[in-house]
Amino acid sequence: MEQKKDTIIAGRNPVLEALRSQQELESVYIQQGDRKGPLAKIAAMARQRGIPVKDATAEKLQAMSGISSHQGVAAVLAAADYATLEDIYARAGDEPLFVVLADDIEDPHNLGAIIRTAEAAGAHGIIIPKRHSAGLTATVAKSAAGAVAWLPVVRVSNLPAVMEQLKERGVWFYCADMDGQDWCSMDYSGGVGLIIGSEGRGVSRLVREKCDFVVSMPMRGKVNSLNASVAGGIILYEVARQRMGLAARNR
Repeated sequence: MEQKKDTIIAGRNPVLEALRSQQELESVYIQQGDRKGPLAKIAAMARQRGIPVKDATAEKLQAMSGISSHQGVAAVLAAADYATLEDIYARAGDEPLFVVLADDIEDPHNLGAIIRTAEAAGAHGIIIPKRHSAGLTATVAKSAAGAVAWLPVVRVSNLPAVMEQLKERGVWFYCADMDGQDWCSMDYSGGVGLIIGSEGRGVSRLVREKCDFVVSMPMRGKVNSLNASVAGGIILYEVARQRMGLAARNR
């Protein structure tokens, strides 16, 4: 994939037109203390579409956009279109669902690596929250090495609510966290929802409460944790190993 920076549009009219055209936007940045008139309208339209609205200094807006005439607003365009849960269901077909929920993964390189590994391991889709998470920026797309073109990525307002929907489709949720059961001792042959939490905070409380199992990996060295994408990759391939073995036995 071609290397490029995140695509930024700046100025009141360009951002308004992007919102009106239903173009996929990662986030909208508005100058601190200036949410009146046209900027208030932009903020309201973005929130109505579920697009995060963030405060920024005038200096940050200029650095992002490369222009001083940003008029107090800039927006980050998504590098790929978001999918829906129906897209994940269609990809799964008759197979038990295999989904990854990235819970507050804010580092774009980590999210990209998780998407890349999930696609390679045969997952049917990735689900991310709208807030406190990296999105489908150009940096994420580059780190995913093309996987965003193949694997559905769904962005939702409420992860616990989506987990309840997926449980109705036979999905059991496993979160990677400390003090859990050995990751290799679990049965991943049915519907699987793997929760990967942020490096700093781990899996959030409300999400963890919805999980059916907590799984951990032994840490035999001096460090007590792994990079989120590395830990997720190890468990993803254990899920893939078990599911491939089950498929082979059913032939």
